[in-house]
Amino acid sequence: MTFTLAHTDATSDARAASFETAHGTVRTPAFMPVGTLGSVKAVPPRALHEDVQADIILGNTYHLYLRPGTDVIEAAGGLQRFSQWNGPILTDSGGYQVFSLADRCTLTEEGAEFRSHIDGSKHLFTPESVVDTQRALGSDIMMVLDECPAADVSKAYARESNELTLRWAERARLHYEKTTSPHGHEQALFGIVQGVTYPEVRRESARALVDLDFPGYAIGGLSVGESHEDMYDMVEVVTPLLPAHKPRYLMGVGTPENLLENVARGVDMFDCVMPTRNGRNGTLFTTQGRMNIKNAQFTNDHTPIDPGLEAYVSQTFTKAYLRHLQKSNEILGLQIASQQNLAFYCWLMREARQAILDDRFMAWKDAILPQITRRW
Repeated sequence: MTFTLAHTDATSDARAASFETAHGTVRTPAFMPVGTLGSVKAVPPRALHEDVQADIILGNTYHLYLRPGTDVIEAAGGLQRFSQWNGPILTDSGGYQVFSLADRCTLTEEGAEFRSHIDGSKHLFTPESVVDTQRALGSDIMMVLDECPAADVSKAYARESNELTLRWAERARLHYEKTTSPHGHEQALFGIVQGVTYPEVRRESARALVDLDFPGYAIGGLSVGESHEDMYDMVEVVTPLLPAHKPRYLMGVGTPENLLENVARGVDMFDCVMPTRNGRNGTLFTTQGRMNIKNAQFTNDHTPIDPGLEAYVSQTFTKAYLRHLQKSNEILGLQIASQQNLAFYCWLMREARQAILDDRFMAWKDAILPQITRRW
């Protein structure tokens, strides 16, 4: 994976970069729509390309391993061919499920044993098996297996957990070097910095992972219950320790404000279910602010959903029509709202990139945040 740092903003640590994968170029800052099961909910691949203008999407190894099964996707030729999304894909390792499915997961030195949320069957994820699974999925970026602790664990537990994650990372790195993609293209493996909200543990994690020389680095274990200020503090601790010539990915984040604040701190990549989940529930992110489209004020509002966004759904459908669809539980309403929100998130990252290239990121951020965060 070839990473090119185009420019660092003169007013912040924000970076404009790009990296090449076997399935295309990713321009950063970048937001990755979440396609947990090989599908971004309610948004077809063509719309992701043409309207949303996403460079890369995310899939989840744990869920795809259980359904439809690694063998099915490998036989199809990989996740791109299986899903008909022909762009880059990043797959998570299942580490977040250690947190989100804690009552179904047991950790040992060997790995993480899950009880399937589908049928209760047992499955062991090891650092090596997770690499093998992602090799079969054919993702362009793979993640190491890690433990994602809750935000309120003690410093002693955070350090113990991080040490386990580091041992797993070393095993994954070694196995990665011994294996190749069955689909014949290059795959990059990212390490994941952990440490909860303890700066010392975060530093230990980052330094140890840098010594392992991964192609890229993620910052995990944030947006799991800590305050936004704590999140920003931990990002400020970690990013200066990560190589400037490699991509930095903040996992599972977040609101438009979170994205811009962390771009300012040197983060390149993000993912979050918020735009699609909120869209399905009637909350829209627009260039003029956040709105609940189900509110009565939009009953007779025949203006476009988002005149400031040059996306098909934003310009074509009206607020009144979308409110009608959402109130009537029409599936098209979920599709339009999800597509609008993803188009907004990707637009926001493109605008941020241009502001960085122009050395005006902080002034642009301070000007646009009040506009896009106001509530209708």
